Amino acid sequence: MSYTRHVVAHLRKDLRIEWRAKDSINGMLFFSLLVVVVFSLAFDPTSYPTVARQISGGLLWVGLLFAAMTALNQSWSRELRNHVLDAHRLAPSSASTLFLGKALANFLFVSGVEIVLAPVFAIFYNLHPLGQVWYLLLILPLGTWALVCNGTFFAALSLRTRNRELLLPLVLLPISAPALLAMIQATTAVLTGDSEPGLWLRGLVGYDLIFTTLCILLFDLVLRED
Repeated sequence: MSYTRHVVAHLRKDLRIEWRAKDSINGMLFFSLLVVVVFSLAFDPTSYPTVARQISGGLLWVGLLFAAMTALNQSWSRELRNHVLDAHRLAPSSASTLFLGKALANFLFVSGVEIVLAPVFAIFYNLHPLGQVWYLLLILPLGTWALVCNGTFFAALSLRTRNRELLLPLVLLPISAPALLAMIQATTAVLTGDSEPGLWLRGLVGYDLIFTTLCILLFDLVLRED
């Protein structure tokens, strides 16, 4: 089998498992919607539309970040059942195919949550973007990939630790800080219309390229580690 076919096989497996169980999707949706509702109760967005635009970008990405972390550990814990991860280690295919398949599946899960969350977010916070909305079609997938790529890698790295649910955010948050800054600033620029998000978008592209390459190259060490 070719490299691409191995990636697609891992992707289809994760999508099929999630379609049957729906554990990750349900958890992420519940958590992200809870964040939206709780923060909307903290202040009245209709009375302070300017403030709502300035903080909504940060609230959106923080909610998505913590919602995604609820699914990242779970996606790898499935591989521990029935020694499936050991079978992956013995397989003749490249270890990076497993990583890419898992990362793409997590990317689709989080993107599905974003599709549901975005209109709800706009309604609750009474958002009317003043910038060019089409930029969000670039910001959302680039930002989502930055989160799930690193998150998938570090979730696998912490899989054999005793407190992996605690270790993942401790490692992921500092590493993702530059990407989070770029996501929030780019989204805020679109919502407020005060500036162009081009600089932050270029930073996101560079971040994604660098860390995707590093994760692919280093994942074999993570998978083969005893």
